[in-house]
Amino acid sequence: MSDTFDPGAETLRGATLVEGRPISVSQLATLARRTLERAIPMLWVAGEISNFTRAPSGHCYFSLKDERSQVRCVLFRTRAQLLDWSPFNGMHVEVRASPSFYEPRGEFQLAVDFMRRAGLGALYERFLRLRRRLEEEGLFDPARKRALPAHPHTVGIVTSARAAALRDVLIILQRRMPALRVIVYPTPVQGEGAAEQIGAAIDRADQRDECDVLVLCRGGGSIEDLWAFNEESVARALARCRLPVVCGVGHETDVTIADFVADARAPTPTAAAALVCPDRAELAQRLRLLHGRLGRCLMHQLAQRAQQVDFLARRVVHPGQRLAQQQRLLARLRGRLRHGLARRLREAENAFGSVERRLQRARPDLANRVTALEALRQRLGRAALAGLQRRRLALANLGSHLVHLDPGQVLERGYSIVRTGDGHIVRSAAQLGTGQSLQLEFARGRARARVDDVET
Repeated sequence: MSDTFDPGAETLRGATLVEGRPISVSQLATLARRTLERAIPMLWVAGEISNFTRAPSGHCYFSLKDERSQVRCVLFRTRAQLLDWSPFNGMHVEVRASPSFYEPRGEFQLAVDFMRRAGLGALYERFLRLRRRLEEEGLFDPARKRALPAHPHTVGIVTSARAAALRDVLIILQRRMPALRVIVYPTPVQGEGAAEQIGAAIDRADQRDECDVLVLCRGGGSIEDLWAFNEESVARALARCRLPVVCGVGHETDVTIADFVADARAPTPTAAAALVCPDRAELAQRLRLLHGRLGRCLMHQLAQRAQQVDFLARRVVHPGQRLAQQQRLLARLRGRLRHGLARRLREAENAFGSVERRLQRARPDLANRVTALEALRQRLGRAALAGLQRRRLALANLGSHLVHLDPGQVLERGYSIVRTGDGHIVRSAAQLGTGQSLQLEFARGRARARVDDVET
């Protein structure tokens, strides 16, 4: 493809470019972007970061500059998330970017695809390879990391004896805990052979076993200055050290292999000192608070026990007083019993008198009853005689009536009773038949007869 551009053959947004005919600004911006993107491929650019900002969307905007020029750059969120370090103003970096033209503002810019710190190409790749290998071996495993002692008596420091970081750490330790014992294991922290000497100092502190926690520290510097802490020998020494180790190397943005292997990481050497040493003022303040809480708890407990003693004291009574109380109680109970018995006796007497009066009223008068009974007996005798006489007179009357009704009397007057042979009384001649046998009953005696003729 040719890198030259023929304006007469270009078509933008439906309009053909013709010499002498004007185009719009947006068409010019599009033309510039296309020409730029075709003419310059993706390339590496080195420079210093300035005006760095991170938008809420996660996109990063900054300028890349050198002594004579600068260019606007954009690092989109998807690419910024791949960085394991944070860019900042003044940092020298190398970016792999595609030149582009931002049409809305008519600005030339670089669309960054990847960013690395300047001069770190080979070193960074070496750093990544070692980190992956040690991580696969388990040297970064959180399970192997040990807890730092809460109140160490002795702190060991592995650093250069002439380093400013050592002075800063000693000042922090002296300020926070003056009575703390400090042992320095001097060693070079940069330059050729520094990594092996750092590892030897760590091994020496581990073998002497005279401190409770070990601080590995160094001040800030370039990645080349801090590279000794990215060497495998230092990582191995930290891994086999039996003492808990805090790594405080460089600034907050500096990350080394030693940070991953150590039991704890501090962003700076002074932060490492603060991490291993409790603050005396804070401990004193906490002690005062605990002392106050303990005093309040004791006063509360004493108040509760005093109240309990008072309560128990009220319940404790002298035996003589207890006997007197029991005697008074017994006297009251005796009086109540006597009054109760007297009241019950009076109630029983009253009830008995009431029943007696009721019985007296209900008891019959025997003399009156005898007199009345005698009078009734006499009345009964007279009534019986009178009744007997009445019954006799009635019987006589009935007897006289019966005499008149007696059939025998009728027969005495000459009448007779005619019966058939089977004993039935004959009341009509129609009941008889010729030659029938009859019985005749008279007032005195009986006779048999036979019917010769019947007249009805």
